Amino acid sequence: MEHKPITAIFPGSFDPITNGHLDVIGRGVQLFDRLIVAVGQNPAKEDLFTPDERVEMIRELTRAYPRVTVESYDCLTVEYATRIKADVMLRGLRNLTDVQYEFQLAMTNRRVAGIETVFIMTSEEYGFVSSTMVREIALLGGDVSKLIPRSVNDLLKRKLGEKGLPRKA
Repeated sequence: MEHKPITAIFPGSFDPITNGHLDVIGRGVQLFDRLIVAVGQNPAKEDLFTPDERVEMIRELTRAYPRVTVESYDCLTVEYATRIKADVMLRGLRNLTDVQYEFQLAMTNRRVAGIETVFIMTSEEYGFVSSTMVREIALLGGDVSKLIPRSVNDLLKRKLGEKGLPRKA
């Protein structure tokens, strides 16, 4: 039987991308023939970085993975997944709260769009990290350098400086 290449989509806002996201990408690329990191917009969140800035950040960080592509989208995730003919959706799980939310989302996505979800548990050292937490800490002048890649931390400092906010990040 011939192997059909499997394309996975790893959707998220990635505002900013964290070490936990990179952990999921690094392990996901070992499972799938093609991994698309899909940068979406969440209307419920106020973005710190533009979609183009996030795409460029992630492209730079994933350059070592030739089977990873990074794209942005501005529709429902399942619509985007269907449009690009993704076989599965990749999601990272950090804790029990994620499990409950992601389980409901996965069941809905399967019912609505027929797409399966594959879950990867994040490594223990990243189980508490979220982009929202990183943004909140940075906006209040805290140090997030251990939670995000150095290049992202540098961009975050610059972005906070442009906004006239504390730059300890």
